[in-house]
Amino acid sequence: MPSETPEKKPARTTSTRRRTPAYVKATRGVKNWREASEWLAWRDIEDIECITPDQAGVARGKMMPSKKFTSNTSLALPSAVFMATISGDYPEDGHGFSYPEDDGDLKLMPDLSTLSVVPWESDPTAQVICDLVNKDGAAVEFTPRNVLKRVVAAYSKKGLRPVVAPEIEFYLVKKNPDPDYPLTPPVGRSGRAIGGGQGYSIAGVNEFDELIDDIYHFSEGQGLEIDTLIHEEGAAQLEINLRHGDPVELADQVFLFKRTIREAALKHDMYATFMAKPIQGQPGSAMHIHQSIIDKKTGRNVFSNPDGTESEAFRHFIGGMQKHVPASLVMFAPYVNSYRRLTPAASAPVNVKWGYDNRTTAFRVPRSDPAARRVENRIPSSDANPYLALAASLACGLLGMNNRIEPDAPASTTVNDNLIELPRGLIEATILFEQDKDLTAMLGQSFAITYAAIKRAEFETFMEVISPWEREYLLLNV
Repeated sequence: MPSETPEKKPARTTSTRRRTPAYVKATRGVKNWREASEWLAWRDIEDIECITPDQAGVARGKMMPSKKFTSNTSLALPSAVFMATISGDYPEDGHGFSYPEDDGDLKLMPDLSTLSVVPWESDPTAQVICDLVNKDGAAVEFTPRNVLKRVVAAYSKKGLRPVVAPEIEFYLVKKNPDPDYPLTPPVGRSGRAIGGGQGYSIAGVNEFDELIDDIYHFSEGQGLEIDTLIHEEGAAQLEINLRHGDPVELADQVFLFKRTIREAALKHDMYATFMAKPIQGQPGSAMHIHQSIIDKKTGRNVFSNPDGTESEAFRHFIGGMQKHVPASLVMFAPYVNSYRRLTPAASAPVNVKWGYDNRTTAFRVPRSDPAARRVENRIPSSDANPYLALAASLACGLLGMNNRIEPDAPASTTVNDNLIELPRGLIEATILFEQDKDLTAMLGQSFAITYAAIKRAEFETFMEVISPWEREYLLLNV
């Protein structure tokens, strides 16, 4: 009797094979916890960094195994984290600020739309940006991401949607473990130290080809999109421009880009610094912010009328910037070093003038078609917390639209030689910030009080340090 031939199973076809969902393959962000679990499992993620920006824009948070992250674990940080100065000290009570006696916890709420890998880690690691809420679930008003969300919500209530595009400048410098020594430019692939005057030089960019390749690679791994990268005027000073978009999403990108660029630089045995003025005699580093406002119903840029002419909203936005930016300077120039960049006859403006394609003004209107009409705020330094800089800039513009503030005439000549319309130092800027009640109300009173207290404390800490200038000119002469 012949042996029976085993029945062949039908071949597995594409239609019967379980396809990997698109959200699992997505480089950045998921919609819910189920998708997050699959996203992490598909990549064999071992650890996850739950991070949030503090008042300086420094990443704070906790790291944990990915299995614990997806098991409904409650995450919290002490409220003191968001009241500390850049040196780790805490403000004294006063000027409305009072340090909380219980130093209670603030709950970290992961924003799963920001989930991405950490491409420079050797072990499979992911990161997610978190918001802060109180025990009752209400947003913590004085944390930076919530401050920006508050301003964006104020636009939304009026049927408007802000669109921004930041440009971030930074320096590459030799490693400098001793802060008593000045920073110096690094050596590029040519084997020579990089000099200044390399604005828009392709050869200047090529000096750091391998490092820039890593920046692009790390950025792609996190779903961050660079629009352009150029060499600026300073020695080993670069600038990255980001695509325009939602303010919170763009602030998240700048927050992550700063981490990314620092890590790429360290991989190549150098530092990347976002100090406003890191090297004496070299240009400062800015974070210019391009801004336009969209009508949520029509999708139209409200800065332009249907016939393409400038709208009242456009003029009032600029008027609000002119009136309120001096009071918000402490959020654009947050440290004593920031004011070394803001000097007369330099590329950084110390005025509140505006003009068409005039880079000596604080508020430049680039050449564009009506649909792309926008206002560039050229005052912020690259050391600014991106969430707070965007919040302040947009708040000033919205106050102008709300109160129908008219701007002055546009400047058509150089206006940054002798005209000084901004505070010249940190403590002056802090006092002016506290006095602008319309601005602080829009940003949130608890934030304004906390932030001003931090800036006062940082100024007092700086005043304890004796500088080389004082030793050079005062030691034997006074």
